[in-house]
Amino acid sequence: MPWTKLHMERQEPHFDADKGKDVRKLSYGDALREALDQALANDPRVYVMGQGINDPAGMFGSTDGLYKKHGIKRVFDTPLSENGLMGIAVGSAMAGMRPVYIHNRPDFLLLAMDQIVNHASKWSYMFNGQVPIPLVIRTCIGRGWGSAAQHSQALQSLFVHIPGLKVVMPTTAYDAKGLLITAIADNNPVIFIEQRWLYKHQGYVPEKIYAIPFGQGVIRREGKDVTIVAVSHMVPESLRAADELAKEGVDVEVIDPRTLKPLDEEMILNSVKKTGKLVMADLSWKTGGFSAEVLAIVAEKGFSYLKKPPVRVAFPDIPTPSGYTLEDAFYPGVKDIVEAVKKVIK
Repeated sequence: MPWTKLHMERQEPHFDADKGKDVRKLSYGDALREALDQALANDPRVYVMGQGINDPAGMFGSTDGLYKKHGIKRVFDTPLSENGLMGIAVGSAMAGMRPVYIHNRPDFLLLAMDQIVNHASKWSYMFNGQVPIPLVIRTCIGRGWGSAAQHSQALQSLFVHIPGLKVVMPTTAYDAKGLLITAIADNNPVIFIEQRWLYKHQGYVPEKIYAIPFGQGVIRREGKDVTIVAVSHMVPESLRAADELAKEGVDVEVIDPRTLKPLDEEMILNSVKKTGKLVMADLSWKTGGFSAEVLAIVAEKGFSYLKKPPVRVAFPDIPTPSGYTLEDAFYPGVKDIVEAVKKVIK
């Protein structure tokens, strides 16, 4: 498939209430499945591997039935040997294949960090760009059934720290499909992180194959009083918080970076220049997290824009607890974002 000729789209269209009823809508999981289906159909070098992807649940529906359509040589389950299997994926990418390796939890990626950090991220650099590594590593973060400390870790900040890796966190079904197509077409290793609760989301998704450029964020809501930079599931939470704050006369702008690395710094800085106030809402721990990186960029390149100190909304620095009551206290949401905005405008 001529990946270089992919149709690139920056932002999903907005539909009014009447027209929106007739547009084609898919769930987040179905959008990911369609992206994989189209990539498999259009490029024989693409294959999909991972733990449980051929189970009846099909990785929350995102791989449902693909092995029946494309065969078990191209869509197949893998054993519990993450580092070894990641080595196979990296080696096949070096040999010209385009693997998509799916892990249903990012915690399992810790068992493959040698291959990801010491090999996949560095081979192209070490060989002066002559050895591309077109590898996509999909994983899913977020709460669910009391996954607790060893199965709920949001590790995007770890991978943002590693040169040679690209990190993607789509929010909408439209972005999930378009960004996954871009990731498969990319000649570099891409960490593609989904959020479990976003699988409930449904939205407009074109049937055609399309791509969304990395490094281009989107303004989900325009405003003039405060900028919220929100990641993944914190985007819908921030939009709900913005609706509540609007009742009190606070006009919030919500920015979804979509890709953490490369990051659309220009969009963030332009927004902060307009509002003078920044809240960063992330789904990872506060200390050393991606939220700290965004604040550092604004401090270095747009300090004069700030009228108040920025505020972060992130996980407290403790392991993820188990049980719904403790989870509710641990995971930030609308209430925390509203409080952060009120703090920054006080």
